[in-house]
Amino acid sequence: MASESSPLLAYRLLGEEGVALPANGAGGPGGASARKLSTFLGVVVPTVLSMFSIVVFLRIDATGPSGLRVLPQGYGWNLLYGSLLLGLVGGVCTLGAGLYARASFLTFLLVSGSLASVLISFVAVGPRDIRLTPRPGPNGSSLPPRFGHFTGFNSSTLKDNLGAGYAEDYTTGAVMNFASVFAVLFNGCTGIMAGANMSGELKDPSRAIPLGTIVAVAYTFFVYVLLFFLSSFTCDRTLLQEDYGFFRAISLWPPLVLIGIYATALSASMSSLIGASRILHALARDDLFGVILAPAKVVSRGGNPWAAVLYSWGLVQLVLLAGKLNTLAAVVTVFYLVAYAAVDLSCLSLEWASAPNFRPTFSLFSWHTCLLGVASCLLMMFLISPGAAGGSLLLMGLLAALLTARGGPSSWGYVSQALLFHQVRKYLLRLDVRKDHVKFWRPQLLLLVGNPRGALPLLRLANQLKKGGLYVLGHVTLGDLDSLPSDPVQPQYGAWLSLVDRAQVKAFVDLTLSPSVRQGAQHLLRISGLESNSHPLP
Repeated sequence: MASESSPLLAYRLLGEEGVALPANGAGGPGGASARKLSTFLGVVVPTVLSMFSIVVFLRIDATGPSGLRVLPQGYGWNLLYGSLLLGLVGGVCTLGAGLYARASFLTFLLVSGSLASVLISFVAVGPRDIRLTPRPGPNGSSLPPRFGHFTGFNSSTLKDNLGAGYAEDYTTGAVMNFASVFAVLFNGCTGIMAGANMSGELKDPSRAIPLGTIVAVAYTFFVYVLLFFLSSFTCDRTLLQEDYGFFRAISLWPPLVLIGIYATALSASMSSLIGASRILHALARDDLFGVILAPAKVVSRGGNPWAAVLYSWGLVQLVLLAGKLNTLAAVVTVFYLVAYAAVDLSCLSLEWASAPNFRPTFSLFSWHTCLLGVASCLLMMFLISPGAAGGSLLLMGLLAALLTARGGPSSWGYVSQALLFHQVRKYLLRLDVRKDHVKFWRPQLLLLVGNPRGALPLLRLANQLKKGGLYVLGHVTLGDLDSLPSDPVQPQYGAWLSLVDRAQVKAFVDLTLSPSVRQGAQHLLRISGLESNSHPLP
């Protein structure tokens, strides 16, 4: 398996900062930094090309009746074509991020040229009639040929296209509605995470991801709006609904449109495959799913997770068995919405927890936008497909339960603990001892435990006596901190918390270091807050 710093990938199509990769494959000190991608190659290009996949969804039909008619058609042939293209994409991604970046840049140039030719064609091409794909009539008979019309810039055409007018999708036979059209259109926004998925390959992720993503989204939004406007101003509704490949019919040079469509499809596939493989590799490296993803930990000598790429390739190959793109659009969109809702929920949790390490620099960020994102994602999920939405949420819940049962890496930290701390602190600040009243008295116990091995029955008895009050387990370790090299109390907290769990009591643990038990008990009374609030039972 070739490494990311092999001579093949060291060939430089576009020099990065004028630094060449080492040709001997050795990962020297400069090798790691030389492999890192810039904001343009690592974020802008993948995001733009992934978001341009909507052009593929809406206008490709490249191997259908209006596409490459010279190729054999049918479910098996289409599966073969998709598998071959997937093999090509998988090969590029398996060789590493360097080759992927160069291939993405080449496809970016092809797509830009194709878009330029389409935009020019809207202005340069005169009105024409475009023959539509014939539909079979009743009893296998053929219907008379039908034509769509490219009218040029015409206000009447724009007026006729303003209404909804949902019709039957000629590729699937299903009648379209708002939810199904949204499901297809939404796929054009799914590339927004392409830059974040490549964070491990970027030179400066904290700067490249937000800057590159915003630039890419603004650019694609402008292109989409321009294409929608030009299409609705120049193409009648029949042409828009009955020929998803009409860009070629109105182009000055139709083959360039087809090249751009295939380039967009390949680049979007590469971006999705390499991004998914990085996420899969991260899941495997954190050992979240055990032996299921264990092979995805394998990397090449240059650090390329080629095994995770093969995993992702196999999953995509299974998806190709569905055959029809629009059949999968609703399910794919629902899963994307679940992922985006989870991201919004994570940001919302961090914001509500006031986590000190969560400092978003985006000026328009607030918990209101996070909550709006979660609500809108959930709403659109159920509008598109209630069954798929319910199934995806159930699957996410099962995965969350599985991860909770297995226990995540200790280095992760739990946002639930941050939320609990924030809420407990807020309500503790509202407690006022001056407002205490005898009607609401609760017992507050401090149980001094010398030998926890023989105190289990006493722990449980005190737990029954507390009756909803405050219960503290205290322990005094004799010693003087000034004469000790380190604090001997701190390492004991874990064992005491395990004792609380095993005894199944609802108690807090307070430990202290003191020259005598009497002084230690006084310390525990003060640090536990019992002395000022009530009269504890010794």
